[in-house]
Amino acid sequence: MKAGRASLGAQSLAVIALFCAGARAEAQGTAPVAPETLPSSDAAGLDPTSDMAPLPDLGVEWPTTDDAGIVPSGDTPSKADKDAETGADAQAEQHYQIVIDGLDDAEGLSNETRAGLRLRFDSLSALKEGDGKGNIAQIDRRARQDEELLGELLRAAGFYEATVATRIERPAGGKLRVVLDSDPGTLYTLAAIDLPGIDAAGDRAPEVRKALGLKIGDPVDADRIAAGQAAVTAELGREGFVFAKVAEPELTVDHEAHNAALSMAIDPNGARKFGAIRLDGDRLFSAKHIGRIARFRPGQPYDSARIEDLRRALIQTGLVSAVTIKPVQTSDPDVVDVSVKLEPAPPRTISGALGYGTGEGYRVEASWQHRNLIKPEGGVTFRGVLGTQEQTLGAILRRNNYKARDRVLTGQVFLSHLDQNAYEARSVTIAAGMERQTNIIWQKKWTWFYGVEFVASKEDDTVKATGAPRSRQYLIGALPTGLTYDGSDDLLNPSKGYRLSGRISPELSLQGSAFGYVKAQVDGSYYQPVTDRVVMAGRVRLGSILGAGAERIAPTRRFYAGGGGSVRGFGYQKIGPLDVNGDPAGGRSLAEFSIESRVRFGDFGVVPFIDGGNLYAATLPTFDNLRYGAGLGVRYYTSFGPIRVDVGTPLNRRPGDSRVTVYVSLGQAF
Repeated sequence: MKAGRASLGAQSLAVIALFCAGARAEAQGTAPVAPETLPSSDAAGLDPTSDMAPLPDLGVEWPTTDDAGIVPSGDTPSKADKDAETGADAQAEQHYQIVIDGLDDAEGLSNETRAGLRLRFDSLSALKEGDGKGNIAQIDRRARQDEELLGELLRAAGFYEATVATRIERPAGGKLRVVLDSDPGTLYTLAAIDLPGIDAAGDRAPEVRKALGLKIGDPVDADRIAAGQAAVTAELGREGFVFAKVAEPELTVDHEAHNAALSMAIDPNGARKFGAIRLDGDRLFSAKHIGRIARFRPGQPYDSARIEDLRRALIQTGLVSAVTIKPVQTSDPDVVDVSVKLEPAPPRTISGALGYGTGEGYRVEASWQHRNLIKPEGGVTFRGVLGTQEQTLGAILRRNNYKARDRVLTGQVFLSHLDQNAYEARSVTIAAGMERQTNIIWQKKWTWFYGVEFVASKEDDTVKATGAPRSRQYLIGALPTGLTYDGSDDLLNPSKGYRLSGRISPELSLQGSAFGYVKAQVDGSYYQPVTDRVVMAGRVRLGSILGAGAERIAPTRRFYAGGGGSVRGFGYQKIGPLDVNGDPAGGRSLAEFSIESRVRFGDFGVVPFIDGGNLYAATLPTFDNLRYGAGLGVRYYTSFGPIRVDVGTPLNRRPGDSRVTVYVSLGQAF
């Protein structure tokens, strides 16, 4: 197409000047003023007291309403109405509402496209930007802009013959109504789709063609075509064509047949393989360590999805604020190296927490962490807890991505004092382990851990039968191991699927003489959506200690039940066998269950629940005399997970049990 040329005369230039002045005046909330025609004499000779020259008639009139209360946009008023140009009605602020007619009945306009069209119109509309008020001139100018905008949006959606007309109505005693009458016309569809050059992709061509997501007969929708172009580009990168070029889509429209032919040229430019990792700039990590994190190896086919995975994994370390990754052509035409540039993030963190739980009292926790004190990714944390029932001071080493992706090496040393109803313990703990971790970004199906633990502890409790106080010292060695399968859809707020985990810890205890036992626990949970707003969730926990009697086992190593992560409605450790003083004695076996209904309303939700469970002196749980608690929870859903507040009460309380308990935490109860 050739663009025509036209010259602008003096009057046209004056109209443009008036339009620009009007635009500035609208932004300042004043009426536009026509430019004055200055005399040709020198400015020094002007008489400031003389009358101004008459304004030229530029032929631009203010809109006025007809007898029916309608302002036909663009109509020229009569000579008798010209005084309204500067009158109070034209200058007064008017309130208006916007109505779009014709879209709901348009043939071929899907509900999804209609909703998207309205959303985009609202975000770009000059009338919407005007906040529903302005003088008549401003409203008319905005209506003209929106008339053109709606027409363009309809054409982009495939309605090439769309027409839009605007009118302004003034109902008696009401605010103005700006009506955009739209007639989308016939929907144009794709009659042909051609991707010249795609055959150069070889056996990968079908996948690239499939990524376009368009077929003959689909609407000529600009958004879908642009999305298809982006998808083709991404698929070429995933198939190894790192330097591929995808031309801008070209449409040949046939107005008589109401269809169009789409052509989009593709130059795959040859498939490549991964080469070496190169570092550019700050060497926060070595190339070897980045290679451990990457899910690709030299010689494998290039895949842009694996490059994006590496970028996210580097950000996930917490040590990187920005990552730039680029393919670099090597001397081998089939190989590209990967250039990585890292911008370091602040490595130190100070954090604190304050909490309260019924039966547990207050708890204040503070920590200082250096996430790269021992390179690479060797984070050291010093942590302290000061609470009603716990005082702890310790250090933790955590080496992320140790020898392999997502593998974590841990080591810790703790001094602790626990003053529970069941016991009082002063302990020194040294532990180390290896684990495969899961997180919100990469939620793993399978995770595991294994380790070693040494505990030296002085523990005070009572003899269950007599209530006599006693104090004993323990040296304990343990080999804890665990395996978890997570088939749920979300780490902090699951709505479907299930989880199953098992933990086993062979332990050797020295108290007077050496003896051994095995502590085992199994947890399972299931999540079932009922409606879009309601999810039913259930949990079961079973535990057992084999090889030693409960009285011989250190009080800190026994099972306990009750509290926010156990049976809600009861205080912490308030379920199970009691000594003659009414204090918890712990048990060798455990059985618990929970059922709750998670009902969500936007960012808030309510959760009615019922829990049950008990402890037993026997090796295996007998499921007798279960204790039940029920209550109601409130959830506030944030971007990082729900904040939980649960209020529970025991249904079969014993003397001394609280009537109401409160629990506050992050994430669902299970």
